[in-house]
Amino acid sequence: MRATIMTIGQAAIAAVDPATAVRETVSLDDNGIQIGSLRVANADARRVVVLGAGKASPRMAAALVDILGDRVEGGLVITKDGYASAAGQVKIVEAGHPVPDARGQAATRQVLEAARAAGKGDLVLCVISGGGSALTPCPPQGISLAELQDVTDQLLRSGATINQMNAIRKHLSEFHGGLLAAAAAPARVVGLLVSDVVGNPVDVIASGPASPDPTTYADALAALDAFDLRGAAPISIRERLEAGARGELSETPKPDDPLFARVSNLVIADNARAGLAAVAAAQSAGLHAQFLTSRVQGEAREIAKLVAGAAIDIARSGRPVRRPGCAIFGGETTVTVRGTGRGGRSQELAVAAAQALAGEPNTAVFALATDGTDGPTDACGGLIDWTTIDRASAAGGDCVSALAANDSYNYLKCCGDLIRLGPTGTNVNDLYMAFGW
Repeated sequence: MRATIMTIGQAAIAAVDPATAVRETVSLDDNGIQIGSLRVANADARRVVVLGAGKASPRMAAALVDILGDRVEGGLVITKDGYASAAGQVKIVEAGHPVPDARGQAATRQVLEAARAAGKGDLVLCVISGGGSALTPCPPQGISLAELQDVTDQLLRSGATINQMNAIRKHLSEFHGGLLAAAAAPARVVGLLVSDVVGNPVDVIASGPASPDPTTYADALAALDAFDLRGAAPISIRERLEAGARGELSETPKPDDPLFARVSNLVIADNARAGLAAVAAAQSAGLHAQFLTSRVQGEAREIAKLVAGAAIDIARSGRPVRRPGCAIFGGETTVTVRGTGRGGRSQELAVAAAQALAGEPNTAVFALATDGTDGPTDACGGLIDWTTIDRASAAGGDCVSALAANDSYNYLKCCGDLIRLGPTGTNVNDLYMAFGW
């Protein structure tokens, strides 16, 4: 069963390969470029430049070069360490994630310069995916990179959602919240997005560098206040957000801004696509399977009870699918960090699920980060079953202590349930799979 479960997970990741998604979306003929339902005539694609950021972006850029050939004049894409891959004439730069660093700041300035060099008759293709926010720090004058790193780290530890983090990032940036598209005006701008955000809001994916921003300075302050972080934030950041909320600073461009008349954004791969592929793979392996939702959010150890409960119900009573069966959930949980251990949201969910499955025969849960790196670790998650607690105890592991210390990585490692796939080249949130047989 464990081998079958791994095959299902790998099928889900393969289904959201960003290069494949680009090839299904973009084509070239003598009269122009077709991008989904959008037609870009040659007059608007005299020169094609590829810009972007994210874990899936290098593979997207490489696919565009394969399709468009020498129509692509060049470009620059920023990605996380370990995710770089060749993309022809498009330069790939690695930078820090999830905490931004100086490499990302320098590369972001170069992306903006390339965007500003585009003119009327040029096409700027923005390849955007999860991770793009942290990879493209571009703080305004008066805010240092160290101060941006500080508030990012505080938000990560607080359990802030991606929406809350991005409302803040957009208002501490000269790149996010539509400002990349503004830099490229009057060129034609098309964003190709691989979504790592629940519900696929294009303004939230990588903090929406080519999308109108519906959030405000007041929203950014509210996100800080939700975790009582206003007083702990660096003074320069607090003062900027408060000045913006008073109307003393220009807002990010909003949906009614005329610049977006020549900007389009298209989501080409998302969590639902991965979840449905997992269903197909499970059915091919002889399991009954159902993808229940792509909108799971909440504290990882609480969501673990829901996922584990589904596994128990399948094994005991054949609900919500008949046994042998698999119920699949997608989304993105959060972890409020209180300890000093190693881990990530999928690993923490797996450990909490193991606690719930103890003594429930023929049950398993696979918590999988589709990008291959869950939190600041080299693991993608954990594959646990009803024997995990006993096996970990025999190896000296203690579930309660591991959760208290946020040390899910070492707990799963000690019993052999830690899963490492390496960087997958894509990123569409997490999958949580409940099995019963």
